Amino acid sequence: MSATSGRPALSELLHAAVTAVGGTERPGQTAMAEAVAEAVEDGSHLLIQAGTGTGKSLGYLVPALAQGERVVVATATLALQRQLVERDLPRTVEALQPLLRRRPEYAMLKGRSNYLCLHRLHEGMPQDEEEGLFDQFEAAQASSYSGSGATSRLGKDLLRLRDWSDDTETGDRDDLTPGVSDRAWAQVSVSSRECLGASKCAYGADCFAEAARERAKLADVIVTNHALLAIDAIEGAPILPGHEVLIVDEAHELVSRVTGVATGELTPGGVRRAVRRAAKLVDEKAADQLQTASETFERLMELALPGRLEQIPEELGYALAALRDAARTCLTALGNTRDKSVQDEDAVRKQAVASIEGVHTVAERLLEGSEYDVVWYERHDRFGASLRVAPLSVSGLLREKLFADRSVVLTSATLRLGGDFNGVGASLGLAPEGQQLDEMPRWKGLDVGSPFDYRKQGILYVAQHLAPPGREGGRSDMLDELTELVEAAGGRTLGLFSSMRAAQNAAEELRGRLDHPILLQGEETLGELIRRFAEDAPTCLFGTLSLWQGVDVPGPHCQLVVMDRVPFPRPDDPLMSARQKAVEEAGGNGFMAVAATHAALLMAQGAGRLVRATGDRGVVAVLDPRLARARYGGFLRSSMPDFWYTTDRNQVRRSLAAINTPAAD
Repeated sequence: MSATSGRPALSELLHAAVTAVGGTERPGQTAMAEAVAEAVEDGSHLLIQAGTGTGKSLGYLVPALAQGERVVVATATLALQRQLVERDLPRTVEALQPLLRRRPEYAMLKGRSNYLCLHRLHEGMPQDEEEGLFDQFEAAQASSYSGSGATSRLGKDLLRLRDWSDDTETGDRDDLTPGVSDRAWAQVSVSSRECLGASKCAYGADCFAEAARERAKLADVIVTNHALLAIDAIEGAPILPGHEVLIVDEAHELVSRVTGVATGELTPGGVRRAVRRAAKLVDEKAADQLQTASETFERLMELALPGRLEQIPEELGYALAALRDAARTCLTALGNTRDKSVQDEDAVRKQAVASIEGVHTVAERLLEGSEYDVVWYERHDRFGASLRVAPLSVSGLLREKLFADRSVVLTSATLRLGGDFNGVGASLGLAPEGQQLDEMPRWKGLDVGSPFDYRKQGILYVAQHLAPPGREGGRSDMLDELTELVEAAGGRTLGLFSSMRAAQNAAEELRGRLDHPILLQGEETLGELIRRFAEDAPTCLFGTLSLWQGVDVPGPHCQLVVMDRVPFPRPDDPLMSARQKAVEEAGGNGFMAVAATHAALLMAQGAGRLVRATGDRGVVAVLDPRLARARYGGFLRSSMPDFWYTTDRNQVRRSLAAINTPAAD
């Protein structure tokens, strides 16, 4: 017990928790727990880098549970949320209860659309969106009675959802196994804007989303995601209960997730949807006004070319003003009309208001033309053009909303880029470490290291002899190098490519050259591809962005991680290029602050796929000579794990062959 507080010593608590989960205490984990406890105690903020294998979940959970205040833990991935709620928290609470002499409660909370809506399930979607919902139910039911099995996938999914609704205690989509299509789930879920509210809904007393919020109010630890944390902070409508401590795991993802939440979008399809919904509820004049504005906007979008809009063109400005005004007219009319002929009128009205408000809000934001917003056209081969608006930076927003009223701990395996935390800190709205300003949050950074001996377990190889990659693609010399490396490794290769086209070209080429199976992202679900890669040593897996951060395959089946090029953002990426320009106009180095930092984060994450356990050995090969030759190469290399570094191609082939030879499959 602590002599000063009467509470158990942190070391005693950590030992009990680690033992309960069947782990082993590590120096980095202990250092992390002590730092988190200190930050919580004095109300400061902490950025803490904890390498793979540190056991960082317990490193923050134990001190958070010990201090007795309510804690919110926000993560980026479903996998970590489930690990916390289904494994780490139950065992940790059980182990700490006798020492703390209380039983901390915990709960998971997500956005409303993640929970089954009983009103939508039983009453159906409002008329224009129904798309044969009840027909699908009836067809599926009829086929099950007849034994014919002849029904659509949507119908089968909807029947499963109806059956599941009688058994589930949470209504959480992620508890449904196997899952259902996005289209099926959309039929039985609602957004927060579309929800009738518990007091107005006939199913409010049994609402899964409301039950989750009630559980969260009673919990000591609430596990949520970055997106919900951002909505809670940004939109001024509290979703999360009041809390004294915030822990952000996978914190390298936070800025991207917050930017996504703060991004607005207008599409012809979204506007047409608002028109259909409004037409059932407002007078003909108001509906026609919105219809006309929609048609004008759609004509302009047909001609839109991808790229940033430094200023809103005059014609687009007129179209947006017409949309904004027509949407406002419809919203006013919706407040004054009650069409009793519409079945389940409250649900129809709520959905219409949500759609029209979305159009009004984004159109008005675009017309305001804030210097702090970036506007651009985007075009998708399948969905057509969209008009998007995003904040130039979220640093001020995070500084004001995230760090003001609570102690915040941000942790990840990749926060220390280029040798310090200042790059990530700046993106979060924090002053450089050691240059504390009165109006800026007080914080410190700590790297607790990793249990792995990277210099003995891995090699960083840069193919310095290759030609620098160009924008035109091709790169036959890179494909030759990749072929030889995969052959030397006996397969066992995770190929991380800067674009889907590059991954496809490489997969097609190597399938013709080698006998090793080459799996390609997009040809099967990501989970199935990773499972097959992990089970069969000669297999290779090629893909793009989600593989740079989402693969955990310890053991001999992943001994070569290849990056085709330094993953700088595209030069024509509107948001990244705008952020880079803003840094330069302020007197900074825009390339290093934006493009190089973006690449460093991805390369650190990608290189982290190689060593996942103490027995792992292998090579990270970067097939881009700029990592060895360019001035920024040292910054990028220092952001990656401290592997043994070489540009000797023959040495790497010998090393791969030596690793491959004794590997037991």
